[in-house]
Amino acid sequence: MTQGLSDLDTGPGPLSHRLDTVALAESTPDVEQPYADLGLKSDEYARIRDILGRRPTTAELAMYSVMWSEHCSYKSSKVHLRCFGDLPRGEHLLVGIGENAGVVDVGDGYAVTFKVESHNHPSYVEPYQGAATGVGGIVRDILTMGARPVAVMDSLRFGRADAPDTARVLPGVVAGVGGYGNCLGLPNIGGELLFDECYAGNPLVNALCVGVMRHEDVRLAKAEGVGNKVVLFGARTGGDGIGGVSVLASETFDAEGPAKRPSVQVGDPFTEKLLIEACLEIFAADLVTGIQDLGGAGLSCATSELASAGTGGMHVDLDAVPLRDSTLTPAEILMSESQERMCAIVEPGKVEEFLAVCRRWDVLATVIGEVTDGDRLTVDWHGERIVDVPPRTVAHEGPVYERPMQRPPDLDDLQADDPAALPRPQTPEELAAHWLAVVASPDGADKTWVTEQYDRYVRGNTVLAQPDDAGVVRIDEDSHRGIALALDGNARFARLDPYAGAQANLAEAYRNVAVTGARPLAVTNCLNFGSPEEPAVMWQFAEAVRGLADACRDLGLPVTGGNVSLYNQTGDVAINPTPVIGVLGVHDDVRTRVPTGWRAGGETVLLLGETRAEFGGSAWASVVHGHLGGRPPAVDLEAERRLGEVLRALGREGQVTSAHDLADGGLAQALAESALRYGTGARLTLDGDPFTALFSESGARAVVTTSDPEAVRATAEWAGVAVTELGTTGGDVLAVEGVGELPLDGLRAAWTATLPALFGTPEATVGSVPAGTVPTS
Repeated sequence: MTQGLSDLDTGPGPLSHRLDTVALAESTPDVEQPYADLGLKSDEYARIRDILGRRPTTAELAMYSVMWSEHCSYKSSKVHLRCFGDLPRGEHLLVGIGENAGVVDVGDGYAVTFKVESHNHPSYVEPYQGAATGVGGIVRDILTMGARPVAVMDSLRFGRADAPDTARVLPGVVAGVGGYGNCLGLPNIGGELLFDECYAGNPLVNALCVGVMRHEDVRLAKAEGVGNKVVLFGARTGGDGIGGVSVLASETFDAEGPAKRPSVQVGDPFTEKLLIEACLEIFAADLVTGIQDLGGAGLSCATSELASAGTGGMHVDLDAVPLRDSTLTPAEILMSESQERMCAIVEPGKVEEFLAVCRRWDVLATVIGEVTDGDRLTVDWHGERIVDVPPRTVAHEGPVYERPMQRPPDLDDLQADDPAALPRPQTPEELAAHWLAVVASPDGADKTWVTEQYDRYVRGNTVLAQPDDAGVVRIDEDSHRGIALALDGNARFARLDPYAGAQANLAEAYRNVAVTGARPLAVTNCLNFGSPEEPAVMWQFAEAVRGLADACRDLGLPVTGGNVSLYNQTGDVAINPTPVIGVLGVHDDVRTRVPTGWRAGGETVLLLGETRAEFGGSAWASVVHGHLGGRPPAVDLEAERRLGEVLRALGREGQVTSAHDLADGGLAQALAESALRYGTGARLTLDGDPFTALFSESGARAVVTTSDPEAVRATAEWAGVAVTELGTTGGDVLAVEGVGELPLDGLRAAWTATLPALFGTPEATVGSVPAGTVPTS
């Protein structure tokens, strides 16, 4: 790829020793250009020629190729994503879709910005750097909004846990996520780690960041004010990541690996930490009128998007860009995705103060251009014009496709294959064995192997973190106002019914936030699917988006933004549709938050919500029988809303001592995790058929403990939520009538052994806090 760009910059035949300028492009219309090697289709290339009225220069071709890639332009998904913009904004949304991240009012003058993005393909090619730079990129997105980043989360999916390639990819990804976040001093407060054969060769690495600011500190990505300077600051530009995420994310992998293997970006978290502090001082001094990070598509993206969103044009002198590699061609400089770089628009009278701030933080800063009158983006190289384009055509007016869609031909048979027909455990001993199998499966097992590599409590404001259902962070140390965040994405449900599956994923994230006592406010998403050129994949995508939009409308939650990751497939085999949903909630006082585990004996265990015989896509069917079929559990959004109201009221009034939502693995998983959290058992009696009670995955349910069951009943009755008394906490066993006694020591041994047995024992990160020692203040 890099060599091809070098050839392009000189051109073939008689142009071999001449810079490909705009003037030269006008005089040599018939020069052959390898647009297909850069991911452009023939009709897309023809459209570029129509826009410009000539052939593009090599530099222009590079810009259009990365900005019109699937990753940057959303050309296959845009027609479906528009429905998110039609949702009611609600009273809390300050900045919605279209900026680097959405912004939500959380009260007391505070605003929170949050977003989740993918770095899937780079993480397969080079696991450590792919994951690390995914974290770095999402942190910079949050920073550009004017916020101080305060926490990160990650949602990870790999192939079979015992597959050799999983052993290659997973440790590097986890180390990359942890290494970058730990060096930045950002707590990792939760996420997911899941396995399925469909992700072999296509791991999913979705990273979320959340930041906090005052309302008046919000910044936007736009270039306004003729004569204002364009300042590039941060790391020097190198050859790493040329055409990286922008092109690589728009390619499927064949059986041998990626069809294109450009250099994966290389991250430097220490440079990013300095960049963060410099930016925050710059914002505080009001030294910028617009700002954009350099992530996917690098300078091509930053310059074209800033100019497109502004009211004028922009001129850039590309030879002013500080380089790590002096041999880079102009096209390579424009395409480079070197990390830890930002682009700011600064008034001339403030440039010296801006540069002085950067010098104090040892951040390299260079004026590379200025905002111009008119509507053109121009780029010069040593005085020669190599780019002259309308910026909107690069950044916001790329191709938009209405891809063919077709319901997957195997879906009817898949839905008809109801797991209700699978053999069930017939004896108490078999029930206990199936319970242990689900809890000890790679999906259900203890995730301490991962979280010990993450610092979850740095900065001192983490109130809850994994293994609690949601991460909770204090944002004001005087009022104790805080936020809660959860990331969820059940791909089995989405494979069986993408519309209902997306709604179920939203409902689970909503529930995870609510069980802490928080009020859900807003949604972000990362939509991971196969190739959009497959009609079945586009049908799955459209149905998932429609389902998510309908559910957000019913729950009154705006979608603040997110990310689409397509081409996640090997050959013609796509991953299961995986819409990962993030929900943000607010705590008026984090001291009333509710943890998941049982701390004391003598408390009453209550099940909130109704259990039905729903096993489609369940953990039990997958773990015990290797089965995927039937229909996912029915989604009742009104029941989810009522349960959320009850949980918030119970937390606010201090009526429960713990709360844990029921999701993957059903009641069996929730009881085991609640007991093992602090080593407190219980004696329980299940309502009805023990098998259904343990393994059903009906939604809108949670388990709570309380010393005042009548008060909980009264609150639940007020909201119309069913309550079932299960028993009492205490002892060192989980004793369940009709199942037997599960000693906690044995249960813990099975639960904690799985990941270390597969991946070895990592060194505990200095400063990490093991499960069971969450601070109580």
